[in-house]
Amino acid sequence: MAIVSGGDSGIGRAVAVLFAREGADVAVLYKDENEDAAETAEAVRREGQECLALAGDIGSEAFCQTAVEQIFNHFGRIDVLVNNAAEQHEQESITDVSEQQLVRTFQTNVFGYFYMTKAVLPHLEEGAAIVNTTSVTAYKGSPQLLDYASTRGAIVAFTRSLALQLADRKIRVNGVAPGPIWTPLIPASFDEERTAQHGAGVPLGRPGQPNEVAPCHLFLASDDASYMTGQILHPNGGSIIGG
Repeated sequence: MAIVSGGDSGIGRAVAVLFAREGADVAVLYKDENEDAAETAEAVRREGQECLALAGDIGSEAFCQTAVEQIFNHFGRIDVLVNNAAEQHEQESITDVSEQQLVRTFQTNVFGYFYMTKAVLPHLEEGAAIVNTTSVTAYKGSPQLLDYASTRGAIVAFTRSLALQLADRKIRVNGVAPGPIWTPLIPASFDEERTAQHGAGVPLGRPGQPNEVAPCHLFLASDDASYMTGQILHPNGGSIIGG
């Protein structure tokens, strides 16, 4: 049984559906995109698995605790947590990043991962897995997404540190750092010109699709990755990261 935050669309939906295709029941957490979440839930059910979709703000620890308890009571177990929900807001200068935006971006992208992990951890047993979605911007930076890239860097450090903390419990923690992927977040974040150029600068010359990222999450959650923890996979169209 897997929990996917930000599972209403994009990478989160692709992960939820692929997990279901491989036999997992799925719980999807989303903020307020009810129609999108319903489409994800239906797609999971078409794969023959059960889906529970819960609306709320993962930036709230109270919501995370309540949601996880509801999920555990419903399914009776939790095997995988995919921390995926995120938000980004383009700004040309650090002076344009308001306190409200900075706090909100960290609240969702960092605090939400902490809160979900804290809530799930008491229910995870040996062999369970946590997979965190980060971003290529954690490694390359992004001049227009300064606060977002900072949160993604924090998640890389969070992944590595949590992996060390949970190694004795035989719970693996890994991450996925997608490059330019075509998701609803792109046109919602950038102007028409930037959107049209999305992904053009990578060696493969195009943006990736969510279903080209989800197999990384599936692999890291599976027993095939049993000797991997604290690692980050890079589905990014050919950008060389970290030498």
